[in-house]
Order: sequence, then structure tokens, then C-alpha cells
Amino acid sequence: MSTIEKPRTYASSMPSMDTYTETPPQGIGWVMFSAIMLGFVGVWGIIDGILAISSSKIFTASATYVFSDLRTWGWIVLILGVLSVTAAFSLFTGSEFARWFGIGVASLSAMGQLLFVQANPWWSMAIFTVDVLIIYGLAVYAGSRLKME
Repeated sequence: MSTIEKPRTYASSMPSMDTYTETPPQGIGWVMFSAIMLGFVGVWGIIDGILAISSSKIFTASATYVFSDLRTWGWIVLILGVLSVTAAFSLFTGSEFARWFGIGVASLSAMGQLLFVQANPWWSMAIFTVDVLIIYGLAVYAGSRLKME
């Protein structure tokens, strides 16, 4: 027999594992996805806006816009990009205002991309699709619903 003893553990003195595990609120993944993607949409909107203002060659040359020209749409997309980045950062506060501000900015971005579709059709439709997913994530899961659960 050896003289080394096993350490004694008492089941009654150790807290159960259930006290340490918390389940995250339902929909936290959608809210994080919405915030991160709203930031990406904003950054790409800023880049698109700068490229359109400088009359870059990546846009369709013979495009006909709903109103005005490529430079005007560049300014519109640039402003929407700045608003999207602002909304993305505000979503991390978890406030109800941030939720509705994010939904509003994503809605404006989606409409702006549909009107800007003549400049770069595939890219505008991709950003429009992401905007729709952002609106879904914020409308269904963000705000006070996230805090209550």
C-alpha cells in the first residue's frame, strides 16, 4: 500500500455546475450578425461612394439613373455608408433607439442600393440582400426583447 492518499471531495460542499451556466438570450447571434454586417455595409458604402464621386471606371459607363448622375449617387451612398457605420456601433449599446435607428438606416440603404443598381448591378443586389437580413435580425430579435429573456 502506498502512503499517498487521494484528495477528498465532498459533493455537498461543491457548487453544482448548473449555477454557473447561463443560456444566452435567444437571437443574440442574429443581433451580432446584424451589427457586424451593418458595419460592413457601411464601410463598403463609404468605399462605393468615394469611387462614384471620383468617377471610377468600375461602374457601368452607359448607366441611366433615376435622377441626376453618378456623382450625386456617390454622395448619397457615401452618406448612407456613414450612417450605417454609426448605426452598427450604436447597436452594441443594446438600446431600443439603436434598434430602430439600425432598421431605418438599413431600410434607407436597401432603397438606395435598388436605385443605385444601374451602376453596379450584382454588387447592389448583394448589398440589398444583406440589408434585408439586417432588417430581419433587428426587427425580430433586437431591443427590449433581447434584454427580457
